[in-house]
Amino acid sequence: QINGLRGLLAEYGQVMPQGRAGITKGIVTALAKLVDRLPAVLLDTLREQWARVGQLDSQVAEIERRLRAWHKEDKASRRIAEIPGVGLLTATAAVASMGDPKSFKSGREFAAWLGLVPKHTGTGGRIRMLGISKRGDTYLRTLLIHGARSVIANSKQPTEWVTNLTQRRPANVAVVALANKMARTIWALLAHEREFQKGYVSQPV
Repeated sequence: QINGLRGLLAEYGQVMPQGRAGITKGIVTALAKLVDRLPAVLLDTLREQWARVGQLDSQVAEIERRLRAWHKEDKASRRIAEIPGVGLLTATAAVASMGDPKSFKSGREFAAWLGLVPKHTGTGGRIRMLGISKRGDTYLRTLLIHGARSVIANSKQPTEWVTNLTQRRPANVAVVALANKMARTIWALLAHEREFQKGYVSQPV
C-alpha cells in the first residue's frame, strides 16, 4: 500500500524517501505542495489511501494481539518458539498448519511437505540435485526461510553447525539448509513432546 502511494506521488513530482518512516514524515508536506496542481478529487483519493495505511496498521495490530493471546495459551506453540529463528508468526503458523505432528513419519517428511528439500533428476544411475521443490505451505516455508536468514545474519554466537555450513555453502543454500533443520526440529519437538535444548544431538537408533 505504501509503495503504491509512493509511486503515485512520484508520478506527480513528489519523490518520497524509502521506508515507512520517510513517507510518514513527508506525506503532509508532499500533499500540501500538490494542492494547486491537482484536482481536489485526486488529492482526496491520495489522502484516503494514506488513511487506509493507518487502518491496516490497526487491523494488523489486532490480529497480532489475538495471535499472542493464542500463543500464550498453547503449549505446543510456546515450545517451538524457543527455537532460534522461530517467532510468534512462525510458531503459530507451524502448529496451525501441521495439525497432528504424528501424521508425518519424520522431520524430513515434514520438511519435504513444506518444499524445503531439493528436487532430484537424473538418468543412467546419475542423480543431480536441483533447487528446493517449493511444494506445500508457501507461507510457513517463507517464514522459516526468513527466520533462518535472520539467525545467520544476526546471531552473535552461531552454533558450530551454522558456522561450518556458512563456510562451505553459498549464502542462500545455507539459509535453506537451516530452514530445513528448523522444520525438522519443530516436528521433533511436537511429535515427541520435548522441550528445545540448544546443542542437542540426536542419537542413532
